[in-house]
Amino acid sequence: MTDTSPVLEIRGLHKSYGELEVIKGVDITARRGDVVSLIGSSGSGKSTLLRCCNLLEDSQQGDILFKGEPISWVGSGLNRRPSDPKQVLRIRTNLSMVFQQFNLWAHMTILENVMEAPLTVLGRDRDEVEASARKYLDKVGIGDKCDAYPAQLSGGQQQRAAIARALCMEPEALLFDEPTSALDPELEQEVVRVIKDLAAEGRTMIIVTHDMNMAADVSSHIVFLHKGLIEEQGPPEEVFGNTQSERLRGFLASTHHGK
Repeated sequence: MTDTSPVLEIRGLHKSYGELEVIKGVDITARRGDVVSLIGSSGSGKSTLLRCCNLLEDSQQGDILFKGEPISWVGSGLNRRPSDPKQVLRIRTNLSMVFQQFNLWAHMTILENVMEAPLTVLGRDRDEVEASARKYLDKVGIGDKCDAYPAQLSGGQQQRAAIARALCMEPEALLFDEPTSALDPELEQEVVRVIKDLAAEGRTMIIVTHDMNMAADVSSHIVFLHKGLIEEQGPPEEVFGNTQSERLRGFLASTHHGK
């Protein structure tokens, strides 16, 4: 029997910056093997929501559960913080984030970049980590770049290195924040291919993306955010093929996805 228990659950999440509320009560569940894509215009709260998921940002209200375990909080409103740093670290290492700007260490080789966190954060055996890092660099198609430095790689190669780095943590889920938006269209396709392969393997992923074709191809569930609320959600064939909301229609027309 396949395990479809929730890896990540967001319930009634609110996030503010001072007076400005950017997420106004959002519920999202990613079960094992789900690929959930968050779409919406700039400023709709997509990236902020993703950062709240792995506790890079503190939310002011609502619950975040990782494999059924709720984050424990202290304080309330704008003073709310996670109360247990060990819990935060454990959850963050299980929800590996891939950023828009790669965030690779410039002074380390690609192999060293991928090995760094499993060695320093997880304290794993060096030989084991190196074997694992090489395996994941092969998997994303840049096994020959182990000894290169980030500046010697194209944007698409750097982003694939960042994905290998995330995979090397052996996370329960991968969080992608606009993984292709800093790339030229031809390099974008290299990264989309890797993400499609990961989806086909049944990896749990939450992807913030402006690439509607990728969202349609890889997602099991699409969430359209508008001004901090879920305006429409469902399987891609419903959301893209039988759009209910005028706002989503307008958004899709503006991204030229309207088929």
